[in-house]
Amino acid sequence: MSQGFAQLPMYVAPLRVREAQEAWLARTLEHLAATRMSLDTPDLKQLWLSPDLLLAQTCGYPLMTLLRDRVQVIGRPVYQLPHSRDGNHCSLLVAREGDSRRELIDFFGSHGLINSEDSNSGMNLFRHTLAPLQRDGRFFSEVSLTGGHRDSLLWLRQGRGDLAAIDSVTYDYLARDNSDEVRGLKIVTQTAPSPCLPYITRLGADAGSIRLAMNKALRALPDVAAVLAISEVITASEDDYQVLLAYQRQAEDFNYPAIL
Repeated sequence: MSQGFAQLPMYVAPLRVREAQEAWLARTLEHLAATRMSLDTPDLKQLWLSPDLLLAQTCGYPLMTLLRDRVQVIGRPVYQLPHSRDGNHCSLLVAREGDSRRELIDFFGSHGLINSEDSNSGMNLFRHTLAPLQRDGRFFSEVSLTGGHRDSLLWLRQGRGDLAAIDSVTYDYLARDNSDEVRGLKIVTQTAPSPCLPYITRLGADAGSIRLAMNKALRALPDVAAVLAISEVITASEDDYQVLLAYQRQAEDFNYPAIL
């Protein structure tokens, strides 16, 4: 029987989504006849780069920077959500509902929020969308780092920032469940599409067998699949995520290498 670290830490809200992720993961491990090793640290980079990694989900931008050629892509999910289709999602640029500004350019000189400097949905797609509107390498008068998408939503509601880019899967999960976390907020626009967050394993593992087990578990647990709004995990590779580096280069061509 094989063993390894298995965590799906990227989408954990609302609560029923987190519970469904755990049920899916447990059934997948059963199909693989694998045991789950306990994880002593919550550090994502250590998880992703562990030689004992069996299954995890990562962000597409770190996949192409920190993790490139150091992990193996298992596949990417196909979500059945309002802003996701065919294995792609996007980021939603969100502001307070009561903010009178309607167009993206109206937010020039406002206070921007990013969840993480290495996030695709919270930074890279955001940067790509803002780049044509920057002036002398700046769009915002102030930028704050919140630490997470749900933190960015909280900061918006509290008036601690004006505009943030929120992963559309995160937003759609919360909106579907009528969560207070998105109440009082509005979508200003959305970014270019991006491949959904990839599932990864260590180099040398049988990625194909893991993907088959994940899909077998989804079919065996229709209620779990419905909560996750995932129809299947499709094949994927690093090549699918090259577009994220293209978005980075396009922003740099506009003299906007960082969100400022």
